[in-house]
This record gives sequence, C-alpha cells and structure tokens, in this order.
Amino acid sequence: MDPAERAQAARARVPRIDPYGFERPEDFDYAAYEEFFSTYLVILTKRAIKWSKLLKGNGGVRKSVTDLNRTFPDNVMFRKTADPCLQKTLYNVLLAYGLHNPDVGYCQGMNFIAGYLILITKNEEESFWLLDALVGRILPDYYSPAMLGLKTDQEVLAELVRMKLPAVAALMDGHGVLWTLLVSRWFICLFVDILPVETVLRIWDCLFNEGSKIIFRVALTLIKQHQEFILEASSIPDICDKFKQITKGDFVTECHAFMQKIFSEPGSLSMTTITRLRKSCRAALQAQS
Repeated sequence: MDPAERAQAARARVPRIDPYGFERPEDFDYAAYEEFFSTYLVILTKRAIKWSKLLKGNGGVRKSVTDLNRTFPDNVMFRKTADPCLQKTLYNVLLAYGLHNPDVGYCQGMNFIAGYLILITKNEEESFWLLDALVGRILPDYYSPAMLGLKTDQEVLAELVRMKLPAVAALMDGHGVLWTLLVSRWFICLFVDILPVETVLRIWDCLFNEGSKIIFRVALTLIKQHQEFILEASSIPDICDKFKQITKGDFVTECHAFMQKIFSEPGSLSMTTITRLRKSCRAALQAQS
C-alpha cells in the first residue's frame, strides 16, 4: 500500500473527533497517529499482562511488607474503616513490585512513595508502573538492600553544600554531624510527609520530567533560604531541630513561589557536576565498606 492509500485507510479508521471532543485539523496525520497508537497499545497490553501475572504471584515478599498500618495514619482513605481501604491497594502494589524486582523487594520508605502514587492515580496498575519508573530508572540503588545510591546522593549533597554554602558545611564539620542524620528522610521519602502535599506533587512533576537532579535543587534551596537560621545552631540537637523546622512554614507552603526558587536559589547545577560527584562519593563509600 502506497503512502496515499495508507493515509486514506487510516483516516477511515481513526475518528475525526478525538476522545476529548475536539475535531482533528484538516492536515492531521492520521497514518502517523495510527502507527503511534498501535505501538502504544502493544506496550499497554504487555504491561497489563505483566501486571495480571504479578497479582497472581506470591512469595516471601509478603513477609517484608510490614509498614501498611504506619502509612499515612492521618489519611482517612488508608484507615481500615475506609471503604474502600487503600491499604489493600497499597499492599497489592508493593507485593507486585517485590515480585517484579526481587533484587529490591520491599524497602522501608517505598510504602510512602507508593501510597502517594495511589492517591494521585487512584489506579493500582498505573501506580505500580510509576513506582517502577522511580525505583528502577530515576533513582537506581536508592531502595536496594545496601542503599548505595541513597547514601551516595546524601554525600553528593554534602559536597554541593561545601561548594555553594561553605559556612553551613563548616558548621556541620565542626560538630561532626553526619548528613544522613539530617536529610535521610528527604531522600528516602522524596519529601513525602516532610513538605506540604501540593509542594511535593510539584516536586514530583519535575522529578519524573527532569530526573533526580531536582532532589538536590530542593535540598539546596531549603538550606540556602534558611542559612542564617541554621548557623545559629550551637549543638548537634540544635542543628537537627533547625533542619526539621526549615521544612515548615509559608516558604514551603506557597508551592508556586517555592518551585520558582528551586530553579534560581542553588544557581548552576549541571548533571556533569552531579555525575562527577556521584562517581567520587560512591568510590569513597565502597572503599569504606
């Protein structure tokens, strides 16, 4: 079939009005659209089959999912009295992911990530594939048993603070404070239950679109914006308390202004720099272990 015939045949099969009620323009490429959508349907079908098989599977992962009751206790939709109760949905997503990626299985903190995805999508399968994108592609090794990726990025943040906020770095070094003590939950939970819901969702939009660099931008912005406040600390408990306080208040609640800040406050932050720091920090951690 030549291109003209293929275009005519596609035009006959594809509705002139799209699913949202808009009429397609006269120059709409029906053949290209049909080719794209056919490929996309194959992907969706394969994913649906994979998801169905995972739901039927079982294994030792069940024993690892122990945090369901501790997931969003202040959210009425996750309470056992809710109808439907999202704990069952959360259980299915975490169990399926553990079977899908046995090298990771279930790691503490994944319940909050999966729980947020369920609240957003209201769909088990979509939540599962988004979780897979985060854990398997965007944040590799964050949730592996050794959590090497997570530990590496905490050290990368420490190096970035030394480069951009040396006074804060000097305070930490002077008191011998480990960065994991201050920011581990920021990285593990991707700011869930740390920053306001609307702000977290805006951060996640950028995380899916731009990758893990956004986590450093958020962390650096929080620290830089409150640098003078942090520098008032005179002890380790005081430092820890101040790092809890900087995640609260109007600055993080006004999500639109906050998101503008994260792209201006930290200044230049290239992936080349982050990749270089990750390589050196990972090597140092591996040498220590």
